[in-house]
Amino acid sequence: MWSSRSAASTVDAVRKSTARLGEVIRKLENIQAFTDEAFSRMNVEEFLDTLLERVQETLEVDTAAVLLLDRPGGHLVATAARGLEEEVVQAARVPVGQGFAGRIAAERRPVVIEDVPTAHVFNTLLIERGLRAMLGVPLISAGRLLGVLHVGTTTPRRFTEEDTELLQVAAGRAATAVQALLGQSERAAALELQRSLVPAAPPALPGLELAARYRPGAADVGGDWYDVFPLPSGDVGIVMGDVAGHGLGAAVVMGRMRSALRAYALETTDPAVVLNKLDRKMQHFEPTATATVLYAVWDPARERMRLSSAGHYPPILALPDGPSSPVEMPSDVLIGLDDTVPRRSVTLELPPGAVLAFYTDGLIERRNASISDGVARLCAAMRAGPPELVSASVMGAMIGRHQAEDDVALLVMRRAAEGIA
Repeated sequence: MWSSRSAASTVDAVRKSTARLGEVIRKLENIQAFTDEAFSRMNVEEFLDTLLERVQETLEVDTAAVLLLDRPGGHLVATAARGLEEEVVQAARVPVGQGFAGRIAAERRPVVIEDVPTAHVFNTLLIERGLRAMLGVPLISAGRLLGVLHVGTTTPRRFTEEDTELLQVAAGRAATAVQALLGQSERAAALELQRSLVPAAPPALPGLELAARYRPGAADVGGDWYDVFPLPSGDVGIVMGDVAGHGLGAAVVMGRMRSALRAYALETTDPAVVLNKLDRKMQHFEPTATATVLYAVWDPARERMRLSSAGHYPPILALPDGPSSPVEMPSDVLIGLDDTVPRRSVTLELPPGAVLAFYTDGLIERRNASISDGVARLCAAMRAGPPELVSASVMGAMIGRHQAEDDVALLVMRRAAEGIA
């Protein structure tokens, strides 16, 4: 008799264990199926909101929230929430290392709170909402911390190891998707910002013929830009620049530099002075930013151009009856490195029909070739002809069918004269 009861008890325990395992597997598949299905058709906010709904149902909790890491500020920012919508509406922020979510981010491990009212939490909304128990895990993708996912209940509860494992699975898959979706969103935003700041076509200016090309890199959008604008003096300002870095951050810095340089260009026609003012501004307000910038001022009355370079490649000059070659000029320190080093301007005489090509490093730099080889190829592709034709020739010779890894900006200018075609 005893053996029969023991065997029955064992069978019953196995059945319960199997049932529990089956339930865990079902919940796991519930989360996995959602992330696979939703990944390709949602933006970040939609993805997170729907994921949290699925997590709520799967873990049977009252609240679920995701806080994404604002890396420059060192804060976790409430991005999506269910049952805790106030976090997002009120733009809740938690410093990394402080409170419940901050501790998860700092330690990069799951954290459980069994009695929220007596625990050390940074965000008082958790207590005001009446939460009693909470479980949180970090969002990590490829070793990079993206944020924190946490859930909570308004009734006492002991979260199990199975609960933790399920939430970690959800967090792991969510982190991978979020990183990809954020990358897509950032690239789209950077492209849109660049399109709004880099002119689609150079302006029509008397005495000058202009053509331009801009192509985002295959790897990521960077901070390349060109600019052409008339000045109150009757001169023309010409800019070619490249902010270090990639992505939306570089594009934002580029926009700020472009606006600042335009403002300083109204104060003086000396390119070296303009770049010096730009350098001081950037080092004060953007101390981590660096950039190469070439600024030139065309003076039609004197038929000459003044140029100054902050670490940027010199333009290529093509004369009507001569070979093409880089303009001989000094290259001063990059913007953002040292505003105490004097900057220099040089003067260049431009005869009628002369062509200048301004460009960024994406046009000439290749992994399997030297810079000098790239410059030589560019000179060989240059000639003193109509800027649109010259631009097409240069892009064909330097880029061809293969998209460059880095951004490519090209601006070709010809001093017009009657009888030249």
